[in-house]
Amino acid sequence: MTPAINEAKKAKIKFKVHEYEHDENTQSYGNEAAEKTGVSANQIFKTLVVCLDAKNFSVALVPVCAMLNMKSLAKAAGAKKAVMAEKKDVERMTGYVLGGVSPLGQKKRLKTVIDASAEKFSTIYVSAGRRGLEIELNPQDLKKLTNGKFDEISQQ
Repeated sequence: MTPAINEAKKAKIKFKVHEYEHDENTQSYGNEAAEKTGVSANQIFKTLVVCLDAKNFSVALVPVCAMLNMKSLAKAAGAKKAVMAEKKDVERMTGYVLGGVSPLGQKKRLKTVIDASAEKFSTIYVSAGRRGLEIELNPQDLKKLTNGKFDEISQQ
């Protein structure tokens, strides 16, 4: 059990856990998840931690086949500027290792923005807190659990 799965259980939402054999040599955790689960890369969302205005941190969730638009995220988060957070900051803030960062069950609750494309799916997949482990849940439940919001933050 991971903190992410425990949080979903505690909230009594409907979810499914999907486990697959993680390849340590993989370069893209999200693409590996899509390939090994057989789910479209549009429906699997990567969890990215960013630094806003050089002092605050935020979580952005975008499809694994897309890129995060930093300007759009900064605007959605009410900041002037957004840059990717340093690995040490990501792990310290979330309690997870890169490639296994979940938007759920983080050590410190960060402002969360979910790409609006998630709303077109009945369920989406996000990391369950470990490489090779995904949690499938309704995007509205994810929004509620993270106290997040939907916005246009990705680019193809």
